[in-house]
Amino acid sequence: MRALLTALLSTLPAVALTTLVLPWTSPAASASEGPAGVWPLDPEPEVVRGFEPPPHPYAAGHRGADLAGAPGQAVRAALPGTVGFAGSIGGKPVVTVLHGGRRTTYEPVAATVERGQAVAAGEVIGRLVLTDSHCFPASCLHWGLIAGRGADEEYLDPLTLVGGGPVRLLPLWRDEPVTVRLPWAPPLDVWRRPVDWLV
Repeated sequence: MRALLTALLSTLPAVALTTLVLPWTSPAASASEGPAGVWPLDPEPEVVRGFEPPPHPYAAGHRGADLAGAPGQAVRAALPGTVGFAGSIGGKPVVTVLHGGRRTTYEPVAATVERGQAVAAGEVIGRLVLTDSHCFPASCLHWGLIAGRGADEEYLDPLTLVGGGPVRLLPLWRDEPVTVRLPWAPPLDVWRRPVDWLV
């Protein structure tokens, strides 16, 4: 019994130290992780239309993000990977880059790469084309992110690769109270026509 008690007491400092140290190292490791990718257009573009996932796989939605660009602008791979497709789909020029279980898509893009070619993050994969643009007559890049294959395929928000994505509203914290709003009045009660003063 005494030996068991001694063994338990000798391991207690190690367990306590592990319990205290691990929580402090985990946040530091996760804090160093940032966005995994780079913007496909340089400089950082305006997001014309964000990701709007459909409620189910066959419903309407916007399965990517539209980024404002200029005709002929260089389009870059957002992540390192291998070109899975560089060609035309339904007459629209498209480039797809494979990244393990995910792939990024870029359209309309006239490819400067070939299928099977390895690309680094930020490497030019093609040039933005004006025709077939989601934003025509303006030029924009439709950028997609897809995880899985076949029936397990899922569209994801590509803006998450660069630290963007859905806006999450935080609570409103104020040091002073919010000013009181005046009660609502119908617009016609306060609006007068310019000729009303003649009456």
